[in-house]
Amino acid sequence: MQSKDQASALDAKVTPRFSQPATFLRAPLKSDLDDIDIALMGIPYDLGSGNRSGTRHGPAQVREMSRLIRRINGSTGVAPFELARIGDIGDAPVNPFMIKESIDEIEAFVDAVLDRNVVPVSVGGDHTITLPVLRAIGKRKGPVGVIHFDSHSDCADSFYGSKLNNATMYTRLVEGGFIDPKRVIQIGIRGTYFSAGDLDFAKANGIRVITMDEFEELGRDGVVREIKRVVGTGETYFTFDVDGLDPPLCPGTGAPEPGGFSMRDIQVIVRKLSGLNFVGADVVEVSPPLDPAGHTAVNAANVLFEIVCLIAQGRAGQIRRDRQAAQG
Repeated sequence: MQSKDQASALDAKVTPRFSQPATFLRAPLKSDLDDIDIALMGIPYDLGSGNRSGTRHGPAQVREMSRLIRRINGSTGVAPFELARIGDIGDAPVNPFMIKESIDEIEAFVDAVLDRNVVPVSVGGDHTITLPVLRAIGKRKGPVGVIHFDSHSDCADSFYGSKLNNATMYTRLVEGGFIDPKRVIQIGIRGTYFSAGDLDFAKANGIRVITMDEFEELGRDGVVREIKRVVGTGETYFTFDVDGLDPPLCPGTGAPEPGGFSMRDIQVIVRKLSGLNFVGADVVEVSPPLDPAGHTAVNAANVLFEIVCLIAQGRAGQIRRDRQAAQG
């Protein structure tokens, strides 16, 4: 029987998928940040959802469904657990009755991860969680770039009088100087709008918005080229909202929009982003009460694996460069 304390993910040929406590990608559960390079964490927060909630249960279901993930990327050959030390560090603390307090607690949790030079990769939770994560990253690294897959731009100023919710985080991040709007690209934006000015903030601040219509015109390769042009070689964050997928692929999300990505679109595009300088990532908006069977969570877990492959490649390259520099 494979030990749960091993540095690698559990091997399904040795430890059955249905056994042992569920962790993200079957990574070892870690309480010590000293011996990991990439920290997988849940952020079970959904106080930023104005309509269909339930994403506080997202991390638990994604952990459960990620039992299906094996250890090697069949298309790229990347084996992330062989390239980097990866652990599931549990969930960030949240207060289910307090918005600001929860956001502050999440930020402090990510701060502790960054203090150890560990890359945070989060599973939400609604998209509000990107705000405290990027606050923690941006305040120590300076404004970073963002690759954002979603059906919504999330650049509103307020909803129902609240400035802290899953539709306003980019406005707050730009205002706070935590992200560089000219190095932010949003892909897949579509659906109906609240008003004609829904994209005004994004466009006025230089955020590159690729609607789903333009996505089809550019094609996957064109989108990859545009992503690389916008974010360049600087430090970049990756955020994936599952409602970017077509609704039959993500019934378990709060704001589904017809006409979205296929999983094949995402797999092909993400795999071509190797070499970018990723400093963190998240997958958000999985709501298990809306999809008890877990199809949404299976897709989220697969996107999570693709992102971890990218970050592990980059981390392995940095470790090699550090060792070469130390050897003179």
